[in-house]
Amino acid sequence: MESVARGGTRWKRFAVVMVPTVAATAAIGVALSQGALAASFAVSGQSFKVSADKLVGNGFVQYGGVDTGYDLKGNKAAHPVAISAFKNATINNMCQSVVTPDVPLIGTISLQLKAGTGGTPVEAENLYIDVAQLDADAEFKNINIGVAAGESTKGPGIKKGDQANPYGFSQEADSATLKNVKQTAWATTAGTFKLSGLSMKLHKGVKECY
Repeated sequence: MESVARGGTRWKRFAVVMVPTVAATAAIGVALSQGALAASFAVSGQSFKVSADKLVGNGFVQYGGVDTGYDLKGNKAAHPVAISAFKNATINNMCQSVVTPDVPLIGTISLQLKAGTGGTPVEAENLYIDVAQLDADAEFKNINIGVAAGESTKGPGIKKGDQANPYGFSQEADSATLKNVKQTAWATTAGTFKLSGLSMKLHKGVKECY
């Protein structure tokens, strides 16, 4: 089964019922009142952008949640996310960037990280990405849409520490291939994360991956 997706989170709609996801024919539904906590740590006040030429993941599941943490002033904040999880994944030509505004005496600073650019892809196991917005061309194999999150068997399951509703909506597939990936995320966790050809640089001003 093949699906092509180009879209992102509708924040107000998410709080009411559902949020669009990578499959054009599917939706991840989670109410904030369920108290779903996606990341098992307090997220920072800065989201980050990630781009990649291609991500191939085996054992895929996606469910809804909320990342809680702080803004840059130390106030508590909450962010609705769609958690995409893979048993294992490879990523070609990955770029990650985060912008820190208003650094005293310096101004805005951008941190940019690149890996998997020399023909050897980035490799990850038990990868969880808490996504706020995603644009990609996506293809799924043997996808099931509408599975109760706690009953998913194809992916790694709900991450330990998440307080996601096990009876809530999820989708799963044997594999997922995403091309021309552009996403904004609040958190990423992995059992292992192997970055081949890692390059990390600081830049003055705004310099993002896309």
